[in-house]
Amino acid sequence: MSKLSHLDEQGRASMVDVSDKDDTMRTATAEAVIVLSPEAFDLVISGKMPKGDVFAAARLAGIMAAKKTSELIPLCHPLALSHVGVDFAPDADRHAIAITTSAKTKGPTGVEMEALTAASVAALTIYDMIKAVDRSARIEAIRILSKAGGKSGTYALPEKERPAPGPVAQTRGGRRSAPRILMGEVAAVRAAPIAHAERDALRAFMLERRLRVSDWAKSANVPSNEIYGFLSGRARSISEESAKNLARAARATVADMFSKKKS
Repeated sequence: MSKLSHLDEQGRASMVDVSDKDDTMRTATAEAVIVLSPEAFDLVISGKMPKGDVFAAARLAGIMAAKKTSELIPLCHPLALSHVGVDFAPDADRHAIAITTSAKTKGPTGVEMEALTAASVAALTIYDMIKAVDRSARIEAIRILSKAGGKSGTYALPEKERPAPGPVAQTRGGRRSAPRILMGEVAAVRAAPIAHAERDALRAFMLERRLRVSDWAKSANVPSNEIYGFLSGRARSISEESAKNLARAARATVADMFSKKKS
């Protein structure tokens, strides 16, 4: 077994001296998974959680936590981070949200702890945002997925231990659609004003009729991820055929679903 780097010759905790190490590009990715109740999951995805935008709050918390890692973990070095990323991938079948974080710096020591801290605090923030609805939510699988740079070189979690692909929803005709919604990509999408209005109208329609995405999608034979993608901003629209099927399942018209009612 290799010597633990944070213990000195007398076995006492010690901060590693990295002053003689060369500055190299260091990167790391980590993950955490939080499993929610069906109700909480639908509220998070639809943006109707009472405390507000869960993903926005968790992303900011993860980034802030990565920057403060040395203040939280006693023997970590303060680092000048050049990048921190926090992405979210909802898993409709498990009612879970996989959080993937990344950290980057050019320096004498790695950023694994920064990536792990970002994932941990992002997961804790999601719990804080949803605990009024679901106190039984659990956080699991906090771990490093990969790292690169430095004397120890590159590490990647063995393929057999990597997260299983998210659930794949069957569509009509046997074709499949990928379910993962990377919120980092969502943030980059600038939807047209009409898309925002339709998205808000659909949320109001679902709230008024107490429609849950998973149940509604199943009754309409529509991939739930198509609805999640539109509600989260990943997709700019729901296909015409899916919209008709959803309206039929809700005993309404497509106009009812996407048009705000005038007070």
